[in-house]
Amino acid sequence: MNYTLHQLQIFSKVVELKSVTKASEELFLSQPAVSMQLKKFQDQFSIPLTEVVGRQLYVTDFGREIAEAAEKILAEVEAINYKTLSQQGKLAGKLKIAIVSTAKYAMPYFLSGFMEKHPGVDLLMDVTNKAEVIKSLENNEVDFAMVSVLPEHLSLNKIELMQNKLFLVSSTNFSLQNKRITKTIFEKHPIIYREKGSATRAAMEKFLSSLNVPDKKKIELKSNEALKQALIAGLGISIMPLIGLKNELKDNELQIIPFKNLPIKTNWNLIWLQSKKLSPVASEYLKYIQSEKEKIIKDTFSWYEAYN
Repeated sequence: MNYTLHQLQIFSKVVELKSVTKASEELFLSQPAVSMQLKKFQDQFSIPLTEVVGRQLYVTDFGREIAEAAEKILAEVEAINYKTLSQQGKLAGKLKIAIVSTAKYAMPYFLSGFMEKHPGVDLLMDVTNKAEVIKSLENNEVDFAMVSVLPEHLSLNKIELMQNKLFLVSSTNFSLQNKRITKTIFEKHPIIYREKGSATRAAMEKFLSSLNVPDKKKIELKSNEALKQALIAGLGISIMPLIGLKNELKDNELQIIPFKNLPIKTNWNLIWLQSKKLSPVASEYLKYIQSEKEKIIKDTFSWYEAYN
């Protein structure tokens, strides 16, 4: 046997994703490079590790056993690397964070300085909808989560990061000149929603319910980027977080429609379980956020404060 750590990493990722293409994307490698290393790894075993049926890749029982062993080996190597850095007086380990999809426009700015200061820290950040974020927090799969609406069924600690503002938005081709905007706008134009489980959708539905807007024609999309493109194309109107609209507003592709009782204002919060025993990395990150958040907001989000 003469396999390498690199081959173990590739095989583990292929098993996890059940796809050479997806594994190559996550590992930032070309598909041929992943396929070649996978073949070299397979050649060291007389029993197949994977098989392809149709166009679907399947992991054999033997392959799953090898994958479990590979994970243990990689975890030990990772632990050795962290211990080495710790002996050198450097902070080392993993920082695991789950964030709602709209928070991806803000959270990286609250991380970049910390990651630059501590190169021995590995960041694992999952970007998904609110329901999945809360699930990962509840299952103790992450250190922190970033949300705008706090789950009431969990005992949490929190740090408020910055304000979250939701505005009524449309394409700039939607003429507002000499128009008095009333709730009939929601009856005349298709409403574009995020998917169920999204905090943005929940806030939007609550607002529309307060206006007694009938549930007419609507479009449902699973990402903010898809929703923005639909708005730019003129497919309808929507209520969206301002945080993700900086470039589209600047480039005059989207516009904010003034409407009574908008924007909806909440706060982005960094949250963690009260019962969570924070790792040295997580504890250090909390100190960083507490000391640097105001400077980060001032330096990065000054444009944001112009919209009220």
